[in-house]
Amino acid sequence: MEAYFDNSATTRCYESVRDIVSKTMTEDYGNPSAMHNKGIEAERYVTEASGRIASVLKCSPKEILYTSGGTESDNLAIFGSAYAYQRSGKHIITTRVEHPAVMNPMAFLEKQGFEVTYLPVDRSGVVSVEALEKALREDTILVSVMYVNNETGAVMPVAEIGRLVHEKSPKAVFHVDAVQAFGKYRIFPAKAGIDLMAVSGHKIHGPKGIGFLYIRNGVRVVPQILGGGQQNGLRSGTDNVPGIAGLGCAAEQIYRNLDTASEHMYRLKEQLAAGLSGLEGVRVNGMPIADAAPHIMSVTFDGIRSEVLLHALEERGIYVSAGSACSSHKRKPSAVLTAMGLPKADIESTVRFSFCEENSVQEIEYCVDTLNELVPQLRRFTRR
Repeated sequence: MEAYFDNSATTRCYESVRDIVSKTMTEDYGNPSAMHNKGIEAERYVTEASGRIASVLKCSPKEILYTSGGTESDNLAIFGSAYAYQRSGKHIITTRVEHPAVMNPMAFLEKQGFEVTYLPVDRSGVVSVEALEKALREDTILVSVMYVNNETGAVMPVAEIGRLVHEKSPKAVFHVDAVQAFGKYRIFPAKAGIDLMAVSGHKIHGPKGIGFLYIRNGVRVVPQILGGGQQNGLRSGTDNVPGIAGLGCAAEQIYRNLDTASEHMYRLKEQLAAGLSGLEGVRVNGMPIADAAPHIMSVTFDGIRSEVLLHALEERGIYVSAGSACSSHKRKPSAVLTAMGLPKADIESTVRFSFCEENSVQEIEYCVDTLNELVPQLRRFTRR
């Protein structure tokens, strides 16, 4: 049996996504900037995708800007807004548990003379709203807080943060990395006070290499890619029609089944936690299962290095990750788990399970049986 529990790294495309991507690559392959029928046909796919995405966000299709994925969306939001509003101030606020697509741009901006405040999180991985309130200033121009943490599944109080930002620092824009939240929660940016929001296609059974940035009407962003002036000059380059069409299709489909899929994934998490409860030295990190995101589960296995357990499971056809996919090849300890106060030994023994609607109860049973067999064996081997 094969059990793929690394869906936060990437997901398998829906069949409907595969079909529309294939069609726009082999039949309706025109350039949407072209004025002939092939171009008009291609542009129609882009327009339809924007309508589908706007429908689930309850926003205008004009507020959707297509990018190459979550990293570019985060970068455009952070650099674009920082440079657009720097005359009003150079103070930025974020958290210590953000994705590298946010943390690395923040470090770059610090070298450019911006001041960045990094908010701490508690043992569950959630940022303190009180700490944010104290950090907000008149010269704060940007606040960036993720919706769902990619390593632990911790859910941030985004709506509360959005309200606070706009009340205390009206000049500031609020950016949310929603890469792990879109398709898992019903997100209405305008209602939540979100000005900029990053989303990635391959996390929701869409294609790789495509994403979007929601830009609330009236929010200014300095373009980072210049060229032919596509997408109103905000992001030049020929539109990735197959990716855009696939992303729109995936967004529509994942929200059609959202409630059922969410309940299913919560049951899988509870089943896995229950199955591991008989093993000594095994702990679920972060928020209680019912409060965290439905699809992510961080688990520490005392005395077993995460890479060792990962490869032992891989030999049995079970796929998990050691931290996030963006940092799993690095030796540096997880910044997220460090910020949560986990000791180094625990961090080095932590793996992430991440689920999707296609995972089954039988796969969890197989994983539990395998872990109950492997964990004692690996610990005996380690002690030698």
